[in-house]
Amino acid sequence: MISPQRLELPWQEPHALVRQLAHAYGEQGLIWLDGDGSSLGRWATLAVAPEEIICCRGLPGEQGASNPFEALRGLSPGHWCGWLSYEAAAWVEPNNPWASDGMATLWIARHDPVLRFDLQQRKLWIEATSSAALDNLIQQLATSAQHPKGESASIPLTAWHHHTPQQQYAAGVQRIRDLIAAGDLFQANLTACCSTAWPEGSSVMELFLTLREACPAPFAGLIISDQNEALLSSSPERFLQVSAEGAVQTRPIKGTRPRHGDAEADANLAAELVCSDKDRAENVMIVDLLRNDLGRACQPGSIQVPQLVGLESYASVHHLTSVVEGQLQAGLSWVDLLEACWPGGSISGAPKLRACQRLHELEPTSRGPYCGSLLRIDWDGSFDSNILIRSLLRQGDTLRAHAGCGIVADSDPLGEAEELMWKLQPLLEALA
Repeated sequence: MISPQRLELPWQEPHALVRQLAHAYGEQGLIWLDGDGSSLGRWATLAVAPEEIICCRGLPGEQGASNPFEALRGLSPGHWCGWLSYEAAAWVEPNNPWASDGMATLWIARHDPVLRFDLQQRKLWIEATSSAALDNLIQQLATSAQHPKGESASIPLTAWHHHTPQQQYAAGVQRIRDLIAAGDLFQANLTACCSTAWPEGSSVMELFLTLREACPAPFAGLIISDQNEALLSSSPERFLQVSAEGAVQTRPIKGTRPRHGDAEADANLAAELVCSDKDRAENVMIVDLLRNDLGRACQPGSIQVPQLVGLESYASVHHLTSVVEGQLQAGLSWVDLLEACWPGGSISGAPKLRACQRLHELEPTSRGPYCGSLLRIDWDGSFDSNILIRSLLRQGDTLRAHAGCGIVADSDPLGEAEELMWKLQPLLEALA
């Protein structure tokens, strides 16, 4: 645990400061934990020029591969931020089949100092472990001019290649329905990917600024690695939060409807979602799965569900969200909890390992950081993470977008394919 020095600065918007810092230090190693100003998205964190970087790649048995969970256990005290990929599950359950992805399984960096924003109170602080680090950043901010908007090329909707066409996705939904009818599964989250060439000369940071303006979310974030990879997320879903005292929370999302520009039509869509037996059943099923996962690392009897199937509305969609809480067992850490719950239940299925096996058979592309988590360890050792949905992935010269739907016994194949586009379209349209 570290108690950093803290100095309040005159208020500036995060988007103004991030351009200034990226101009001064470059984009590599930049992290931005963003929020939407709501109660869940009140705080934002911005940092550049990491002091330390840890990167893991590969799956068990591959040459040069390393275990990301062991790397996380070895982190030194400090402020860390990075991503953990969906396929990190291969280190938890090596007997299940997992697809290899080109992006890092774990990329995480320690920053000192960091900038902390209270988006509701419009307050800004520098946090650092030394006066020298505070002074250096203050001097840099004072001497670097405001930087104008950089290049963020538009990407036409026609430029995206869909690796799973709509009819193929619908056929995958029907396959999962057949498996459910046969007693093989109860639920599975089937995903699809589209990709395009990275727009030459574009700034990752400017692309994220475009995305956050169109799709604000409470658990959004940007990470630009030092390895020509980047994560741009507008996720509305918390995965695991663990306080310094061991209080645990997860907020699974299941059930989606699009927003509508007409207020009455929008309210009708929200009401339809709340009254949907299918969506409520899907949400409750994942709550049960997560209660079981949390029970592997939380104190017996501590797990509670203060919110079951509540409506939450965002810029482009309505969601059903539940809240599950617990208390970490003495002697266990947030890494133990993360490993016990990986991958997240809301983006895999039930039973989890069987669902992951069937999804591996049906999905033509690996997921990588998508359906993984953006991780943050604060100075006091507390931990927070999202589920990386509504996210874009840059890997070298390629930009990827993924989306998925939870499939249950009464899912309509064409309806699920349509829902998939509700989730993808706001991301793609924001960049167009």
